[in-house]
Amino acid sequence: MQPRSLMRCIIALFALLSSGTLPVRAEEAREMTVSAAMSLKTVLEDLGRRYQERGNAPRIIFNFGASGDLAAQIAAGAPVDVFVSAAPEDMDRLESAGLVQKGTRRDIASNTVVLIVPARSKASITAFSGLARPEVRWIALGDPRTSPAGRYADDVIRHAGIRELIQDRIVYAGNVRQILDYVARGEVDAGIVYGTDALSRRKDVSVVATAPAGSHPAVVYPIAMLKGARSETAAQDLISFLVSRTASGIFRQYGFSVPAP
Repeated sequence: MQPRSLMRCIIALFALLSSGTLPVRAEEAREMTVSAAMSLKTVLEDLGRRYQERGNAPRIIFNFGASGDLAAQIAAGAPVDVFVSAAPEDMDRLESAGLVQKGTRRDIASNTVVLIVPARSKASITAFSGLARPEVRWIALGDPRTSPAGRYADDVIRHAGIRELIQDRIVYAGNVRQILDYVARGEVDAGIVYGTDALSRRKDVSVVATAPAGSHPAVVYPIAMLKGARSETAAQDLISFLVSRTASGIFRQYGFSVPAP
């Protein structure tokens, strides 16, 4: 290649890089990473299958965990296209850092906070205040530092006025699925999870109380596209699907409430 032709190629490549219009490799455009709260695992896996059955949809790679941990991963540079949090606070943090694509944030579902015990439990607990009873030895909660479920639980037990009474009995779990496992196996006497989590293990755990109105902030799940998404069109299409009438019906089937259109 002549020097002048080589220079023209270099200039053209530089222009493409500068404009951000360099084509994305096909395999990258056909995948989308979604980091989502662990309490959404079952319903989102179902919805993900339905979304991809529509044809010509990218392969969705789900990354489930505690919302605080997921937000920290994103803030540290994890390559994520869409984020779904179990609380507005974690999405707010990313939005304040300029990591959320403007105009894409939506609320897709809401939940309740419930107190559960092992299905075969003989403890006579009928309210959150009952956690202070002497026969309740261990209580599983999410870690408030990383888990919205833990923050909601902390609000509820403070509202009940028993935080100091049960402090030494608390076993912190990384996410709501771990809490469910602890309670289902009888390793703890009680746990605080979301209502939908309890429904998913109804044979193993029993709901004995639902947190009263005003005892904690509303459990709302916001979704948003993140800056640097590999395909903004695909990410926005997924978000549109998850707030559609079809998806709302599926969320309700799994016990979630959905916002009005």
